[in-house]
Amino acid sequence: MSRERTSQTAADDLAHSVRLAVDTFGGALAADWGVKAGSLEWDCWETAEHLADDLFAYAAQLGPSKPPLDTEVPFDWTRRRPDGPANVIFANRDAGPAGLLQVLDASGALLVAMVRTAAPETRAHHVFGLSDPMGFGAMGVVETLVHTQDIAEGLGLDWTPPVGLCTRALARLFPDAPQGDDPWRTLLWATGRGELPGRERLTAWRWNAEVR
Repeated sequence: MSRERTSQTAADDLAHSVRLAVDTFGGALAADWGVKAGSLEWDCWETAEHLADDLFAYAAQLGPSKPPLDTEVPFDWTRRRPDGPANVIFANRDAGPAGLLQVLDASGALLVAMVRTAAPETRAHHVFGLSDPMGFGAMGVVETLVHTQDIAEGLGLDWTPPVGLCTRALARLFPDAPQGDDPWRTLLWATGRGELPGRERLTAWRWNAEVR
C-alpha cells in the first residue's frame, strides 16, 4: 500500500470518527453539558471544545509551507477557568450544544482536509514525536474516540466505535499495545480509561507519533 493511500485511509477514518461523534451527541442537545465528562476534571462542554481544539491544532500544525519540527505553531492558548483546558478554539455559548457540535464538525473537517492534501513526506512537531499526515490523522481519531467516550459517559449516551477505527489507530500510535483483546477496550486501556485482563488501569500514558 502506498503512503498516499495510507494517508487517505487515515483521513477517511477521521471523517468517520467525527461524523459518529457528532451524530451521537446530536441525541443530547437538550442535556446538561455542564456535567463532568467521565473521569476527566472538565465538564462535557469543555471536553468537546478541547476535542475541537485538538483537531484544529493538528490541522494547523500541518498547514505552514514549512511546518515547525520542534514546537507548536504559536497560537495563543487561553483558559476560560483556571482548571479548564487551554484552547484556541471556543464555542459561543449562546449557540448552545448545536453550535458546539458545528464547531467540532468544522474543526474535524479542517484536519481531514489537511491529512488528505498534505504531501506524504510532510513532517511536523508533536510532543509525542515528529509525525506525518497519517500520524496526525490517527491522533485525531484517538482524540475523537476517547473524548467521545468521556462525554458520552457524562451525558449517559451509548458509545462503542467500530472495531476497524480502533484497530488502525492502535497499530499506528500504540504499536506495543497488547494483542488479542477487544480493540476498543485496548484503546481505552492504552489511554488510561480502563483495564484489561491482567493489566491495571494506566496512571500515565502516551502514544508514539513518530513515523515508522
